[in-house]
Amino acid sequence: MRTEVSEAELLIIGGGTAGCFAALTASRLAAGRVLVVEKANIQRSGCLAAGVNAINACLAPGHQPGEYAEYARRDAEGIARLDLLQSMAVRLNAMVGELEQLGMVVQREADGSPSYRGWRNLRINGENLKPLLAQAASSAPGVEIVNRVNVNRLLVVEGRVVGAVGFSTREALCRVFLAPAVICATGGAAGLYRPNLAGNGRHALWYPPFNTGGGLAMGMLAGAEMTSLEMRFVALRCRDTLAPTGTLSQGAGARQVNARGEDYEERYSRTTQGRVWGTRQENRVGHGPCRLLVDQPTPALVAGLCRSYLNMAPTQVLKWAEMGDLTHPGDQPFGVELIESEPYVMGGHTGGGFWLDASRATTLPGLFAAGDVGGGCPQKYVSGAMAEGEIAAQAALAYVAGQSPQPYSGDWRREVAAVVQEAETTLARPKSTPYGVDDLSDALWEVMDRQAGGRGADYRYSCSSLALAQTRLQELREMAVGLSAQTPRDLLRVQELGDRLVVATALVAHLAARRETRWPGFGEYSDYPEASDLWQCFVNSRWKDGCPQIILRNLAGSLVRYVG
Repeated sequence: MRTEVSEAELLIIGGGTAGCFAALTASRLAAGRVLVVEKANIQRSGCLAAGVNAINACLAPGHQPGEYAEYARRDAEGIARLDLLQSMAVRLNAMVGELEQLGMVVQREADGSPSYRGWRNLRINGENLKPLLAQAASSAPGVEIVNRVNVNRLLVVEGRVVGAVGFSTREALCRVFLAPAVICATGGAAGLYRPNLAGNGRHALWYPPFNTGGGLAMGMLAGAEMTSLEMRFVALRCRDTLAPTGTLSQGAGARQVNARGEDYEERYSRTTQGRVWGTRQENRVGHGPCRLLVDQPTPALVAGLCRSYLNMAPTQVLKWAEMGDLTHPGDQPFGVELIESEPYVMGGHTGGGFWLDASRATTLPGLFAAGDVGGGCPQKYVSGAMAEGEIAAQAALAYVAGQSPQPYSGDWRREVAAVVQEAETTLARPKSTPYGVDDLSDALWEVMDRQAGGRGADYRYSCSSLALAQTRLQELREMAVGLSAQTPRDLLRVQELGDRLVVATALVAHLAARRETRWPGFGEYSDYPEASDLWQCFVNSRWKDGCPQIILRNLAGSLVRYVG
């Protein structure tokens, strides 16, 4: 295996929304050489790959950033960092302005004013949003894009992060990236739980299936502190297509009704997880299936909904056409049946991810984080991820400026040698085990689905089930060490499985530690079915001796105590 070494003033891992805007910000600040390393190709990678039809975090005239920060805090049932929310919220509208400058089309009312859904959602034509961001980052002075390299290990020398190691997904090549500051922007974790669809549809997830928790895993193994992984995100989505539902509920005023035609939303909390909880409860008592329904649709409204979904989820339009719902629009109620997704770990909708300070610095010197991989700051969406990318880039460059120039210690070479040896061993190992990546992935899904509160367990878990999950995950991690790979693509899949197993292990530890049910829509702890004021705190963790050590912090971020 060949090894190539590259040096830069700033390394950005992940070329999604946050990564691209972090690179653009660094270029504007004349940072020097900025490397953006992406596992796929930044033109269509990350959560924006298929586009979006609205900017979900943009303040309508007359509303202030503080309102958004308070909304996000309440939606998270109080478990959120106000300092992170406020520093993000003050930048939201500026980020939308940046996107308009890049060519994003904002939908407008008849009088020419921007078209909003409520007070914080802006309608756009956003199918090409990721190519616009990718082009801006690629063409920015000093920015170099490295596609198709999967970074899976941070380089830590003398207690600080000095770069990272990755492998090409196309050839036998190890890439070493050295930089005095690193921004992790790799997104959250999908594929931890058994997906809704089986067979050939198993990768038709709501959250991108290629977001495998790699940034979280490498941060954990390097010793970074994590927060709120137990605040999983379960999305309420359109059945079969897993398309988002906000376009119907907020954009078209659709009612959330059960099989009796009753509008049940008023009976439950109007928080994000409350809407999921309400739908689950209606199904449990036999009042399902539940739907989002527009009672008196007009042909113009249906046509507008189709245009909106073509901007981000065209399969939903195909589904309506397949069912004949588009044949005579307006003749009958129009809508979708609702379904809950499997759980995800993501800091863009909920709060799981790296524990950060206001500058988006992690607990590892030299490492910053932004976007879905950043914890404590829910309800980011597109504009919030960009805001965090900007904050992280500014802080990372300030950190570099404050460091005295010094050559990299030779210690990083020993770390690289160990990483390369591990990869070469995997590639050289004969396929002698009776199981492969798919088999262990299925086993992971079985454990998480049944013992850690997946759809198969009706999103419920208990002390005993989580203890069983922890034991089984340890066995799977040991089995994964013996996997073999014949090609760089196979090596990528082995590494992705390893990342998922690490993140799943930490997630289960967090679920067990928070002894209450604070977000019933996202999961229910059967042994502790109620919320408790005793748990108005952050559940954090730090990897130690091969497993996560739980840390409790109060809402101000101060240490309460270590647990186990």
